[in-house]
Amino acid sequence: MTAPLSHFFIFTGHNSYLTGNQLTSDCSDVPVIKALQKGVRVIELDIWPNSSKDDVHVLHGRTVTAPVDLLKCLKSIKEHAFSASPYPVIITLEDHLTRDLQAKVAQMLSQVFGKMLFCPESDCLKEFPSPEELKHRIIISTKPPKEYLEAQNLKGGESLRRKDSEDDVWGSEPSCLTAEQEEEDKMDNGMTDLNPNNEDDDDCDPGFREAPEYKRLIAIHAGKPRGGMKESLKVEADKVRRLSVSEQALEKAAESYGTDIVRFTQRNILRVYPKGTRFNSSNYKPQVGWLHGAQMVAFNMQGYGRSLWLMQGMFRANGGCGFVKKPDILMNANEVFDHKAKASVKKTLKVKVYMGDGWHLDFKQTHFDSYSPPDFYVRVGIAGAPADEMMKKTKTIEDNWSPVWEEEFTFPLTVPELALLRIEVHEYDMSEKDDFAGQTCLPVAELRPGIRSVPLCDRRGEREKLKSVRLLMRFDIS
Repeated sequence: MTAPLSHFFIFTGHNSYLTGNQLTSDCSDVPVIKALQKGVRVIELDIWPNSSKDDVHVLHGRTVTAPVDLLKCLKSIKEHAFSASPYPVIITLEDHLTRDLQAKVAQMLSQVFGKMLFCPESDCLKEFPSPEELKHRIIISTKPPKEYLEAQNLKGGESLRRKDSEDDVWGSEPSCLTAEQEEEDKMDNGMTDLNPNNEDDDDCDPGFREAPEYKRLIAIHAGKPRGGMKESLKVEADKVRRLSVSEQALEKAAESYGTDIVRFTQRNILRVYPKGTRFNSSNYKPQVGWLHGAQMVAFNMQGYGRSLWLMQGMFRANGGCGFVKKPDILMNANEVFDHKAKASVKKTLKVKVYMGDGWHLDFKQTHFDSYSPPDFYVRVGIAGAPADEMMKKTKTIEDNWSPVWEEEFTFPLTVPELALLRIEVHEYDMSEKDDFAGQTCLPVAELRPGIRSVPLCDRRGEREKLKSVRLLMRFDIS
């Protein structure tokens, strides 16, 4: 834990204040608290003026999400920041404030967190401190105020004022509400993804001037690509920073600048956020970010689905402290990692599924079938580098609450350092969609060889409702 922050994958939330979808759900400090209790280390707050422009609200701009007071969120962060991990909490602010309100935010931050705030001595860090150095500290990350002024100059001084009134949440520009269907996985329900708000907009009051007391508190300077992706990925010897890109921008950039991204993330921080059309708070495949060294792969933690299971699986590593050391292959400056290059098999994982038990204790007798015991099967697979990804399936054991499979599967791995073992149990249904019966996701690098009892989680990755369900399995790594 003594390496710089840039050497770690960091458990990162997106729009951490939302209780549900991105358009109409309430904003609250409750999801912030829940995220921190699960070990999330990066909390995102979108800050806007209230309707009278004399205070600061947290809400998703240009939507009908009901706001919550910034001060309430900050106090909850202070109270719960280190309930699951002693390592630092980073607050990323998407800032839409005037100078006066920025000064007010600076005062709030100082009063709530006091000496917990990490404030660097110089304007720009030359290297990020380590999680060990930053234990029990709060770190603020956002764009430095002067970048707003530069953004205005780049746009020819055009008015960038947003309508902040909650009575006019849609603004005057055309709505982006297009019917785009997206299925996260064939096993999950497809939902329509809509969202009129652009992440990390540079909008601010045209009369903006720098608020020095606010700028002083920004420890990790953030920005978006300017002058092209190639230019944005330049590594500077005398300072480090955070770059923020959408999931689509990363996928596109990875096609041409994959090794540049990896080189950039060896010293700097890359944050990836969900595309704006994920209105239902769905998530994307985190592997694209991780394979390029992106430290902050930002997720909607209030949702559920296979992508979120992978995120939870990754951060079960390292004791669940919210920081996972990036593998050496991503930190090699001489031979920059390219996951698209042909690679040989480094390790082979063998997984044997013996049996399962506990469903009769956690589910009603009629939950799966009204008149007979359930018919369970197991899906086992790998998520990671494209060459390593595969899913396999056991036979279905009919009419048995404690099924015995005795089946073994072999997975050759070219990038075992970034591989996650996916485990799912379903109940076969001849006439309808198969029923979900538990899942878990485990980092291959931390699997202990031998016969193991593997507890399963519910759709949200929690154990509260599945306290008894588990599989008996054996892991062999050669």
